[in-house]
Order: sequence, then structure tokens, then C-alpha cells
Amino acid sequence: MSSPDVGELEESFLVDAVRSGWIAPLGPHVDGFESELANRCGRGHAVALSSGTAALHLALLQLGARPGTSVIVPTMTFAATANAVVYTGASPVFVDCDPFSGNLDPELLGFAMSTLSAEGQTIAAVMTVDLLGKCADHDAIEALCDRHGVPVLEDAAESLGSVDRGRPAGSFGAAAALSFNGNKIMTTSGGGALLTDDADFAARARYLSTQARQPVEFYEHTEVGYNYRMSNLLAALGRAQLQRLDEMLARRREHRERYARTFERVEGVEVFQRDGDESDNCWLTSLLVDPKRAGWERQDLSKELAAGNIESRRLWKPMHLQPVFREARAFISGAAERLFATGLTLPSGSALDESDVERIDCIIGNFLDRVS
Repeated sequence: MSSPDVGELEESFLVDAVRSGWIAPLGPHVDGFESELANRCGRGHAVALSSGTAALHLALLQLGARPGTSVIVPTMTFAATANAVVYTGASPVFVDCDPFSGNLDPELLGFAMSTLSAEGQTIAAVMTVDLLGKCADHDAIEALCDRHGVPVLEDAAESLGSVDRGRPAGSFGAAAALSFNGNKIMTTSGGGALLTDDADFAARARYLSTQARQPVEFYEHTEVGYNYRMSNLLAALGRAQLQRLDEMLARRREHRERYARTFERVEGVEVFQRDGDESDNCWLTSLLVDPKRAGWERQDLSKELAAGNIESRRLWKPMHLQPVFREARAFISGAAERLFATGLTLPSGSALDESDVERIDCIIGNFLDRVS
């Protein structure tokens, strides 16, 4: 659905990194990548790491997540968001989503925070997730969190390149996390970054991510650290990808608009999140299928695509339905469950060539002709 999009520019950056001799973690490309990321996302500092999950983990530690505290997490997300909370010893508390965006529901969030506070629970942080590249309603969420004295951590793993009311994704909250996994809007094969405007926050993340080594002539450690830093090779790949980011965004938007044209006259089917998506990165494009109106179900189209060796996938299974989190506290409206039941994500990557696009269109067109 979203395979890596790499070419000659990426190759040239990687060759430069290899020839420089900076093969091990850190090096000039890491420094350059961090500076360019911070600038793109409107942040003072970026820390290049081994994964987006590592960024979430380090940020949560600094925000005070620890045993005996709670962290509010959207239930409509990938497991990494919740897993990072568990790494700290804190307890994830799941809150449902707005049915139109799939992002954290501010009204339900306010109720959850008031309830937890009334019970005497300590909320270490509220995590937002920019689902499929659409920024959460950070204005409303941050206003709520300010009233409760709780910091916000933006999980922007899916939203690099998106903009909300003039602010780039990654610029919200006390800190934000990006992911450069192989299926993301841009990739370093693996990798991620922590973004913040706080110099001390960034310095602490760098320290913990390099095994918490003390600045002395021998290896000395006064606390437990992590092996979370990004290598110079991967950062070189990331710098090339960042130069091409806007063209990759444009290609993904073309795919979304094509799907919108294909399904605009199909009753009971809508392109998810398309309303107000002018500044979204269109990382993945999903459909919502109402089987009563459409006369077919999302799995019918998925099976048709699979028969043609074309990948599609359901939206995230909500975290409160995951067996591993069955004991977790949750504030649920049913919105995420409905999205999971009706949503189907289609091939969306910028690496799709014209033959791929034509084949997808042909299979979908034949399917719609048959079921109409």
C-alpha cells in the first residue's frame, strides 16, 4: 500500500555517507538531518533515533510517565503508541475518536480527564495521533490539557508534511515523534525522530538514546540508557527523502483524488477524511463502506483486489479491542469500532507507477460494474 519511494538522489547520498567513513551511528548526515527536520517541522530541535517508538518512549519518560501514572492514548492507533506507554511502567487509558477524522475526540477527552482527576489519578501526558496523516484538533486538545496542567505529546508518525491552521505536523505539544519506517511518507528504512522546542528536552533525549554515557574519558553510567540513535547511513537516506518530500506528497494526493473520482457516484461509499484535507499529506487513502447503501461490504472489494495481487487493509483495530490491552481503562463511544468495521485502506504510495495505477483502476472498475 505504501512501499518505499527511492531513486538516484537517495543512492548519491548513501554513497557519500559510505565514502565519508561515517558508517557507525552519528556523523555529519545525522547533524544535517536533524537541522533540516527541525526546520521543516517548525521546531527548535530534532533528535534522530532508531524508530518513532523510541521517540515516543524517550519523550514519555521526560514528561513523567512512570509506574502509578496514566497516559491518555487514542484507541484508534497502531500498537506502538500504546506500547511506548507500557515501556515506562505507566498505564495507558484509551479514549475514542471523532467519527469524521478518526482522531482523538476532544469532548470525550475532556470527560476522561475530569473523571481521572476526580479519582485522584495522575495523568502524565495526553498523546495525540495524526491518523493517516490528518492532524488532530490540537487547538482544542491543548486548551483542555492546559486547564488540567497535563502536557501533550504528538504522535506525528503518519503526518510529516501535513499542515493544520498554518502549523506543520510535528510542531504541536511539548514534543512530537516522527516515524521513517519503510511504509511512511518518507523513509530511512527504519528510524524516527523526536521534535521539541526545549533545548534541555532534546539534550536529555540524546543522552538517554546513547546508553546514558557520562561525558568522561571512560565508560561511566549513572542511570540506564538506551541504544536508540540513528546511524549516519540512514540519516543520509533521510536527507535525500526530505528533499523529495513535496513531490511525494503531491503524488499521494493524486491517488486520493483519483479514488475520489472513482467512487464519487457510488452510493454508500466515501473517501475517509477527504473533507478539509487540503493540507493533509494523504499518507494513506481509505474508504468507508456502508454495506446497506452500497450493496456490498468492504471485504468484498478487498478480496477482489487480493485476487489481483493488490494489497488493501482494514483501518487500525482499536487498542481497547486488542487482547493485550483488555484490562486497560477506556472511554469509548463506538466511533473507532465503526471505522474498523467499515474502513478499507487502498494502495496509496508515491512509488506506484502508471501501470500499477491502471491495474488498480481496472480491477476496481470491473468490481463496481459487477456489483452495481
